[in-house]
Amino acid sequence: MIKKFLRRVLRLGFGTEPEIVALKEHGIGRDALSYGSRKACETLHQAGYQAYVVGGAVRDLLLGARPKDFDVATDALPEDVHRLFRRSRLIGRRFRLAHVMFGGETVEVSTFRAGNSEDGGGDEAEPEAPVDARGRARAREPARSTDQLGRVLRDNVYGTREQDAARRDFTINALYYDPSDETVLDFHHGLRDLKKKSVRMIGDPRTRYREDPVRMLRAVRFAAKFGFTIDARTRAPIRELAPLLENVPPARMFDEMSKILMSGHALAGVHRLRIEGLHHGVLPMLDVILEQPLGERFVNLALEQTDERVSSGKPVSPAFLFASLLWHEVLAAWKKAQKDGLRPVPALHQAMDKVLDIQTEKLAIPRRFTAAMKEIWLAQPRFEQRSGRRPFALLEQEKFRAGFDFLVLRAASGEVPQELAGWWERFQHAKPEERAAMLIEPQPGGERKPRRRRRRKPASGGPAPESAPR
Repeated sequence: MIKKFLRRVLRLGFGTEPEIVALKEHGIGRDALSYGSRKACETLHQAGYQAYVVGGAVRDLLLGARPKDFDVATDALPEDVHRLFRRSRLIGRRFRLAHVMFGGETVEVSTFRAGNSEDGGGDEAEPEAPVDARGRARAREPARSTDQLGRVLRDNVYGTREQDAARRDFTINALYYDPSDETVLDFHHGLRDLKKKSVRMIGDPRTRYREDPVRMLRAVRFAAKFGFTIDARTRAPIRELAPLLENVPPARMFDEMSKILMSGHALAGVHRLRIEGLHHGVLPMLDVILEQPLGERFVNLALEQTDERVSSGKPVSPAFLFASLLWHEVLAAWKKAQKDGLRPVPALHQAMDKVLDIQTEKLAIPRRFTAAMKEIWLAQPRFEQRSGRRPFALLEQEKFRAGFDFLVLRAASGEVPQELAGWWERFQHAKPEERAAMLIEPQPGGERKPRRRRRRKPASGGPAPESAPR
């Protein structure tokens, strides 16, 4: 009876009252928001709905960073949002969202959701039709369902503003900004945790990780990105529950790992994954790679350079990053295949396929990236060939620059001589006549390709020569 009463109270919107923080305290004016998010909230307010900029955008603004995107949460149903905005479309299966377009900006507008087992939105939801914070009856949505390990498979339940805040993962992501009066609504002491530089889970961490194991990766990403610590209670179950990542679809794992690598704090993120024991679920070969002195130096240099490129606003290729992370495992498999009797190029192909087969069981690396990774790897033995037409042909390859950058990384880590990388640096920028002078003659006794004999023309009236074998 008590549970039933509490659920009804939460559905009517009388849940946890937020701390309301005024502009003079938090310092974020509405002008800091994007045009699209301001306009979306204004239109929803005028139509009589609640609307807030939520989540990571508010967190980043309070930390002095420019958010990549601005999301809006509202008590309007997706169909209501779609009717209000001419340039909008509804997306999503697990939970319906509205994407509203404002020029080149797309604002994601979501309806307040109920969700976790602590806020009354779990599997034991009451049979009555749910009501929203305005007391309106809502159409029945499919019930929330989980798998045998507790991972949420379907979460299609609308709720109140309070329930929406409770179902968010970390306190620093449960901040709601109201552009109409420039206040921040803090439901779970997120502002306090921002000041403490702490990543803290809302609710019971063990339950929340079981609902969505990716939250463990997100905890690591936020800690690495902002230089925060993970709250002791939030961190405690991570190592034990790390095997739950095996149950997450590989495509989703790839998305989350890409966010860690592209955050500008990839070095801290990857090493934090290893500290927390989470790398087995995303990069199972990381231990082997980092236990090799050359492998550790190579990976660290690759991640450092990636972070430098992100911080300076330069583009970063996920293919180059994953090629770097997996290279020393490919190298070990390549050497083994050659030792078993395969020639270098077939051995490299076998090694690449073997490593990618193992890795893609954990991360569904898209084919466009694996194809680029293979081109980078296949270019490496070709850099050793500096005679004849081969250097000129390599220069014309589409992925030459990526392959060369990879070679420079190998030289910096001590894997290949600096002289090799220096030669290719000069060769690619030299004039045509200078390039010819730079070519290195093959060593005496080296393997030479047999010259093809030219067929002689038959003498007039004489017998035709025998056909050459095909």
